[in-house]
Amino acid sequence: MRRPPEKKHQKLHADGLKLANLSLAVVQSASRIEDIAWQAQLDTIVAKNLEHHHQNVIDAAAEHLFITHPNAYEVLVETMESVSTSSRIDFRDAQYDVLLMAAPILAWSRFEIASGPIPDTTLKVLSDGWTQHVLSEGALLKILPMLYSIDQLPRDHCATYALMKNTAIDLLKGNPVSTTQELPKTVPFLADIRYLLAVVVVPANKALFRWQEVAAPFDCAQSKSDILAIWQAQAESSIMRLLPGCGVELLLPEAFYTACREGDIRIRPSSIRSAIFYLTQTLNIEANDLSAIIAGFGLEENPGQIDEYRISFALKTAPEVIYGVVWPLYQQDDQLTAMGNPNDDNLPGEIPALLTECGINDIQRIEDIFSMEFCDDCGAPLFSDRDGDLAHAEMPEDVAPQGSEHFH
Repeated sequence: MRRPPEKKHQKLHADGLKLANLSLAVVQSASRIEDIAWQAQLDTIVAKNLEHHHQNVIDAAAEHLFITHPNAYEVLVETMESVSTSSRIDFRDAQYDVLLMAAPILAWSRFEIASGPIPDTTLKVLSDGWTQHVLSEGALLKILPMLYSIDQLPRDHCATYALMKNTAIDLLKGNPVSTTQELPKTVPFLADIRYLLAVVVVPANKALFRWQEVAAPFDCAQSKSDILAIWQAQAESSIMRLLPGCGVELLLPEAFYTACREGDIRIRPSSIRSAIFYLTQTLNIEANDLSAIIAGFGLEENPGQIDEYRISFALKTAPEVIYGVVWPLYQQDDQLTAMGNPNDDNLPGEIPALLTECGINDIQRIEDIFSMEFCDDCGAPLFSDRDGDLAHAEMPEDVAPQGSEHFH
């Protein structure tokens, strides 16, 4: 289940009450006709609040539903995501369907992972590849001229909606996209995601993607797989020039939130592998000289629920936590997939399997579930040591911090 917004216990505005009731009506509808009717009204009110930047109204309704009607909460969050990234707009006596898309790029390096402006020549190569291989015939495309880190993506649904709509209008008018706003600095990680963002415009009710145009028997999954392979072959060299010194994997361009979730899930194994490689190379040790401690963390308001695992790394010969990796949980079966079933040897769990594959044989599981604790000074997550005490991960004093090295 998706997590609730950060803002808590907000009083419901009149529109917030409408949003909550319409979401519940969608859940309770008994036919497709009724469902479509309720959903259309819900879409309209969500769009109005996004247009007027009333994020607090939508968040309050979502928080109310998260507590009282979880199924309706899912409906509202899905609607927020859909309306903020897809729309139908009128332009010069014609109607167009618009979609905000993202192409995630998994990157890992012991050097700093770049982000920022994309040169015009590279942007043209990427745009040509996207248009020729991913999008339907005749679709209009505008890739934003920035390679984004997660810290630089739109922070809420209102900002996402504004980005989609403004870029679509610029595209239809033939205007250049403005990127004058100052973006936040990127926090350095050994493994991270970079994103190409783009807006696609097609005449109303026309297909957006090549895989929508496949013939019977409509094998969309195979078509997506084929298109991904072509996209990777066509774009990889350009992306590697944008990310020097990095290993990269390109994922399929998709609708914005879908692509972001897929990137979040797919980067987790790379984070563990990169951490172990960094530690062994930096400290001049073998992987079997390390210990790994795995602990579950959750929100205080949801006791017993694990929202993420934090993997601590320590030298076998010392008690201090020297490094840590966070493994977020996104789906209902993520906990079982991540840690496996202790009563079934055929379900070892992805995290222990990855650690073992990388050469770590001292793996400890902490049974307690900790609250989501962070450092008061720097905001970094705290990690469990062998004794179950939370600590700040600190590399030895004579080791340069990660991300301090630049690739030349």
